[in-house]
Amino acid sequence: MNRVEKLKEFLQANPDDSFIQHALALEFIKAGDDAEAQKLFEHILEREPGYVGSYYHLAKLLERNGDAESAIKWYEKGMEQAKKAGESHAYNELRSAYEELTF
Repeated sequence: MNRVEKLKEFLQANPDDSFIQHALALEFIKAGDDAEAQKLFEHILEREPGYVGSYYHLAKLLERNGDAESAIKWYEKGMEQAKKAGESHAYNELRSAYEELTF
């Protein structure tokens, strides 16, 4: 059983587990399926806006696919959430990516 199949199996048992969804989205990126990864990241962040790690990966995916405007919005939302959560490392990572894209 490959990683995607295993993660999908885990999701059947825990359908709202953001960690498993995030891991599955990363596997979709590795497999070249950005559309499925984007759906998962967006689903995570709609349901759980404080899941800070997904903002970076979603924004990077959008940036890589030429949607800089959307990427900027997700970086900004991520920075806001990271700041609220006191996650300075995540905030700095998001800010650095944001600045690379906007300056």
